[in-house]
Amino acid sequence: MNDNDRAGSPGAEEDFAALFESTPQGTGRFDPGQVIEAEVVKITPEWILLNVGAKGEGFLEKREMLDDAGALLVKEGDKVRAYFLSGKNNELRFTTRLGSSPVGYSQLEVACREGIPVEGTIVREMKGGFEVKIRGCDRAFCPFSQMGLGREEDKAAFVGKSLVFKVTECKERNVVLSRREMVAAKRKERVEELRATLKEGLRVKGKVTSIQEFGAFVDIGGVEGLLPVSEIAWTRTEKVGDVLSVGQTLELSIKKLDWENGKFSFSRKDLLPDPWANAEKQWPLGSYHDGAVTKLAPFGAFVRLRDGVEGLLPISKLGMDRRIGHPREVLDQGQAVEVRIEAVDGKNRKISLSLGSVGRAREEDAATLKAYRAKASNASSGLATLGELLGQKLGLPENKKD
Repeated sequence: MNDNDRAGSPGAEEDFAALFESTPQGTGRFDPGQVIEAEVVKITPEWILLNVGAKGEGFLEKREMLDDAGALLVKEGDKVRAYFLSGKNNELRFTTRLGSSPVGYSQLEVACREGIPVEGTIVREMKGGFEVKIRGCDRAFCPFSQMGLGREEDKAAFVGKSLVFKVTECKERNVVLSRREMVAAKRKERVEELRATLKEGLRVKGKVTSIQEFGAFVDIGGVEGLLPVSEIAWTRTEKVGDVLSVGQTLELSIKKLDWENGKFSFSRKDLLPDPWANAEKQWPLGSYHDGAVTKLAPFGAFVRLRDGVEGLLPISKLGMDRRIGHPREVLDQGQAVEVRIEAVDGKNRKISLSLGSVGRAREEDAATLKAYRAKASNASSGLATLGELLGQKLGLPENKKD
């Protein structure tokens, strides 16, 4: 069979269903619809010849292995997955899908019965699914539930695309298609590939596929996992949508891999600088800092010292000389406030605070008392009283002796 004969051999004009029926069953070779994996041994202008491990030659139309730009996807020595169509004169015909040539309902019935993929173009989105056009026949229908779509995937983006489907129903010109099992199988293959390379703690890139109140789902190239809200940033994330968006690319570290249950989690903040590093040096005991009240609780107020670092102002240190029932009696959420560092526990990420105004007042009183004691101990006569020292501090005139 020369190339010209092959170019005109079973293709657009032949009835594949008739070839199926004319191929004897149980020949010891292949049954119609049987799937094989075969090596490419030769590529001609029209055909790809396969080593099918049986008498005769295996033929696959070359155009089935071209991408959208017309580039060949395989080379000699590669292995391809194909379905047996027919056998005639020691020539075994295979296909990777129907639809590259015009097909009729008889072919679709065979594809439905034998599980052979078909190629179709999504024409439009309609109620409950997509309308799909298969070359040579009327339109078919693929429900949304059978598309294998990911979370919040843009349905409109599929219109105009050519995809491969399985025929699940072909009765009275009612053709129903599905991609779900094919997509799931491909994802499973990808997961198995990644299983050999992914490890906890590994740095990866991923794309946000869905935004939820508790975090975001991210696809890292075949494996989808959760980025919990607590792992997005060191700062408290009130609303995930304010920080992330669907389609956004992120750099993450793998937090947990549970292959058995198919659950994976990631962290974004692990790759960001830790604001608590060297906390004792950044916030020395007794130092003063400006902050903002982020939250009021019955036991005290949380104050942000910097992004990712908050300290606690206990309610016991908010009332000055009076007892208060709730921090809101003294402070408002969002209020700017000066605080004094009372204790730092960098390991457990805790800082205890007091009001800066109270601390400064106490320090001033302590300084005045210290000055009084120093002056009293050094004076040889005419010891100054505490009131006189205070008067000097306030700039009052000294009492003159007669």
